[in-house]
Amino acid sequence: MQIKSIGIDLGKTTFHLVALDSRCHVVVRKKFSRPKLLNYTANLASCLMGMEAGVGSHFLGRALREQGHEVRLMPAQFVRPFVKSNKNDYCDAEAIAEAVERETSTGLGPRCCASNAKDRVWGSG
Repeated sequence: MQIKSIGIDLGKTTFHLVALDSRCHVVVRKKFSRPKLLNYTANLASCLMGMEAGVGSHFLGRALREQGHEVRLMPAQFVRPFVKSNKNDYCDAEAIAEAVERETSTGLGPRCCASNAKDRVWGSG
């Protein structure tokens, strides 16, 4: 099982993970809490991971980058066209995994702690 990209749908307490292989077939579909997600991803080979850009995505993105993964944060407007059916967390995670591996995707990396702290002080974040 060779994982090419992973999409993670972020929630308050649970995270839904969907992993795709090189042919864009779903090979893993799991639900995690934050500590279990970080334990699971620490045991994976480094791969491309995507999340929707949001409040908690920068913290999780930095933690995943420290584990050796390539992390991209996707704006929701670029993920929405890849949702295939009814809206649920697994469909969102699969859409994120597909959107993040596109060559033309405009994903960003997670921001460092210093820029997050600066924006909190100045109120521009």
